[in-house]
Amino acid sequence: MNPNITEAPTGTTLVLRALARFPERTAFAWDGGSLTYRSTLSLIARLQAAMAAAGVRKGQTAAFLSANSAEAWCAGVAASGLGMVTTWLHPLAALGDHLEVIEDAEASVLIVDPATHAARGGELAAKVADRLIHVLTLGQADFGRDLREAAARIGEASPVDLTTPDDYAVINYTGGTTGKSKGAIRRHRSTAAMTVAVAADFELPETPRYLAAAPITHVAGTKVVPTLLKGGSIHLMKGFDPERFLTTLEREKINFTLLVPTMIYVMLDHPALDRTDLSSLELILYGASPMSPTRLVEGLERIGPVFSQLYGQTECYPVSVLRKADHDPSRPELFSSCGFPIASCAVSLRDEDNEEVKPGEPGEICVRARHAMEQYWKRPDQTAETFKGGWLHTGDIARADERGYLYIVDRKKDMIVSGGFNIYPREVEDVLSSHPDVAMAAVIGVPHEKWGEAVTALIVAKAGMQPSLEALVQLVKERKGSTHAPKQVEIVDELPLTAVGKVDKKVLRAKYWAGSFRQVG
Repeated sequence: MNPNITEAPTGTTLVLRALARFPERTAFAWDGGSLTYRSTLSLIARLQAAMAAAGVRKGQTAAFLSANSAEAWCAGVAASGLGMVTTWLHPLAALGDHLEVIEDAEASVLIVDPATHAARGGELAAKVADRLIHVLTLGQADFGRDLREAAARIGEASPVDLTTPDDYAVINYTGGTTGKSKGAIRRHRSTAAMTVAVAADFELPETPRYLAAAPITHVAGTKVVPTLLKGGSIHLMKGFDPERFLTTLEREKINFTLLVPTMIYVMLDHPALDRTDLSSLELILYGASPMSPTRLVEGLERIGPVFSQLYGQTECYPVSVLRKADHDPSRPELFSSCGFPIASCAVSLRDEDNEEVKPGEPGEICVRARHAMEQYWKRPDQTAETFKGGWLHTGDIARADERGYLYIVDRKKDMIVSGGFNIYPREVEDVLSSHPDVAMAAVIGVPHEKWGEAVTALIVAKAGMQPSLEALVQLVKERKGSTHAPKQVEIVDELPLTAVGKVDKKVLRAKYWAGSFRQVG
């Protein structure tokens, strides 16, 4: 190796460098406060000094629990720069999920924002007291050591980055929609590569004004550092409320946001949308789950040509992007695509024998990229299965067109086998969602004596609407054929969602396999 070639910067170095570049600009803003780039850098340095004084050390794993908060984000950067491995607990997850992550990640440090999670933080501190060496809080609480107060007493300090590209950086836990959540561990070289991939392939505005309503502990957080690299600002919301979201978008002249499809549906159905000034908005990134093409067309008509779809998963993000120009009403077939592979990600569609499929045939999306995870934490067998043949197997089944655009037909584990036919729920859901009275649709397979599995649809109707079950079945028959038509349909008030806004089909199956439905076919 050429000794004059040095390693690329770590993800932490990218952050510290960006913050030093634009000292007077606003880095973070929220209702009631803001932080400049200089103040953000200073806060990171003081939090690092307070953490070091508390006794945290390089190589320890810290679990964080907070809603969207600039201070908590800074604490994460501080810990990372000290060489700690970080893992973020989802702010909306259940107690059991939080405990599982802390135990699985072998976290010895817990850092909690008591402004939003005082009760849960106290529970966690008590239940895993034997594991935790340090419990730190961002403010006064009935448990732990007040890191904010300690940082305030530090005075001036300089931030440090004690990491190397080969050090472990983060354990991200999967959503668990198809099984038990798993920890995807990455080194600093991988987190830096992910930031560069997002900055290079996503159409971020020249100077982003990013409205973060989804949790920045997860995919929404992957847009924070790219925004700072471009000298932009992040406006933080503690949760998604459609009216407050629209008010903030207009007031702050937001030009960029990220939403999951369920958030977009709620926004489209909200009466405040049509009276909101959206002229500043340049980009809505959407992803995490499939979006109904019918509702996407509605969004384009009512909001404008600002939509761009991202595709990736905890194990490898990003994989592909469907850019704004691809959201062209004259090419509606692309509305079912998850886009074109990004420049830094190799993609191959492969069959059960790990052979590349023929052009036009469905196959599992398999990827190779510097920003992919290294392994599942403490799960060698599942790691080996996921990386069989040297490719990371995503579990998503897709077709590619002649230009290389990917069309996901469904999750491999979600595929329904009915009467010997392979049925992908996504295709049925898209048809059902095209009905004017349907707000959302979820399709699962349930046991059936004759068919093996019966196609079963759960429908959320638009407000004041009552779609005919027979008409919904007939619509699928006309568009996809009788094999795809639901054997059972039920109108429900809502669909269970995971903490990141995906329809939780694991919950649906557990609830409805033993349930009863109105038979319609």
